[in-house]
Amino acid sequence: MNTQTILVFLLFAVALVYVGRLVLKSFQVKKDGCGGNCKCGVDFSDIKPAKK
Repeated sequence: MNTQTILVFLLFAVALVYVGRLVLKSFQVKKDGCGGNCKCGVDFSDIKPAKK
């Protein structure tokens, strides 16, 4: 095997690891608030629910 083939295989392996981590992160459930994949960054802790 020449250097170019080894480099292509190495790049492919790194890409597989990257995509695999993205997939695993998308299946993990966050337990810190909104429970999803929200990226809004808004803190709703000071908002009180409306009384009926």
